[in-house]
Amino acid sequence: MSHVSRSDVTSRALVVQRTIVAVALGCAVLLVGLAVALWAHYGTAVFFEAISAGIAGCF
Repeated sequence: MSHVSRSDVTSRALVVQRTIVAVALGCAVLLVGLAVALWAHYGTAVFFEAISAGIAGCF
């Protein structure tokens, strides 16, 4: 029978937690970057019109 110490479990949990946070942060940065790219490409008027139409479509 193998023995797993509490510190091994804690360190694994910490690695998983840091990985989840890193992936979430990466997704947030990607979304903000895409929004900036769309804004730069289409201009402010078209960008805001597309966003407001998308939000209006949800309701």
